[in-house]
Amino acid sequence: MTNRIQASKCPSNNGNLLKSLLAVAAIGAIYGAAPASASPLLGSDLASFTVLGASTVTNVPPSTIVGNVGVWSSGGANAITGFNSSPGVGVSDPQVTGGSVYAGGALPQSAQSELTTAINNLSSLGSGTTLINSDLTLAGTLAPGVYTVPAGTTNLSGSLTLDGGGNANAVWVFQMPSTLITSPNSVVNVINTGSGAGVYWNVGSSATIDVNTTFMGNILALASISMNTTATDLCGRALASTGAVTLQQNSLAGVCSGELGGSGGLGGGLDVTTPPGGGPDVVTILPYAPVGGGGTVPEPATLALLGIGLAGLGFSRRITRLRHG
Repeated sequence: MTNRIQASKCPSNNGNLLKSLLAVAAIGAIYGAAPASASPLLGSDLASFTVLGASTVTNVPPSTIVGNVGVWSSGGANAITGFNSSPGVGVSDPQVTGGSVYAGGALPQSAQSELTTAINNLSSLGSGTTLINSDLTLAGTLAPGVYTVPAGTTNLSGSLTLDGGGNANAVWVFQMPSTLITSPNSVVNVINTGSGAGVYWNVGSSATIDVNTTFMGNILALASISMNTTATDLCGRALASTGAVTLQQNSLAGVCSGELGGSGGLGGGLDVTTPPGGGPDVVTILPYAPVGGGGTVPEPATLALLGIGLAGLGFSRRITRLRHG
């Protein structure tokens, strides 16, 4: 004990300790201030579209869309029917609020590129839990997670409830290796979650949302999406990578209401990190955050600097204790 106290009272020892602490803090500031870039799964241009096609977008009016409607294909006609449109520029349409209609142009082109990236990133999450039955109605209620759903004559014959269990950042990813098909009058409910939630339907070919289906979440289809008469998705998007989106008097909104307000059309729950030196994106599920509790999670740099600060506080207290014997 005597040697320890004498060493702590030595000015040179304390000075060296403080210098070391400052050096560690400087290193943390340098590396912590420039973390890997983290962003939501849906890029900002892609997230602005509620309906996005590759070959065509066709609509049997009237439909009600909240968000952009667009189409872009490098070799396609970039054709839109059933909405006002003009090649290469965004125009207004009375069926569209909070956005415009784009028949080609830079914005839908960028969105299509981001869609390809989003599909690949969802696929990188793997198969998760593989469900035995193709009909999600038989599952009844599903907790957050990654699920693989086999193909079948229907993937939703009745009602499916997605229960976030009080997690504002709850996320569901449905890996559909083939098709996504709902039956008439089927329903998807999302409950007990909040502004950080996400629901993604990663469809390997085409999706058909049948008559009067009340759907929720973001459909990212490799091929085409058909929304049959009066089907709705009032908290999500219809995003087709290589084919058409077909609408028939549908209502879709990329902006949610109620407890899901602020979720970006159920576009949360996941962070995509791009390594500073390049390489594949890393997709992570956001940590638990209680509904109504703010749900804010510090960025990696903030966590690093916080840890350094706490370490420094511990060193400082140790010096103080030793000085006072």
